[in-house]
Amino acid sequence: MEKRVTITVRGRVQGVGFRAAAKRFADSLALGGVARNLANGDVEIIAEGEESRLQWLVEWAGQGPSAARVDSVQTEFSDSANSFQGFRTQ
Repeated sequence: MEKRVTITVRGRVQGVGFRAAAKRFADSLALGGVARNLANGDVEIIAEGEESRLQWLVEWAGQGPSAARVDSVQTEFSDSANSFQGFRTQ
């Protein structure tokens, strides 16, 4: 069953390649969605796909790329809106 997850990642997550690494990982899982910087310094990832694959993305976001320092991760699951074609960064 297709689901959607919104992940908000706090810490040193901007300027360290977090969004690009999230895209590579999401692409490897065949997820659709977007990763974007927020004005407050957080990164937001919205992804849709198989629930177990979304869980892998959530686990990955808790660590991120090696240059990042993740302080906290907030997640919210909902039904998929099927609104993404592939995964992109903003």
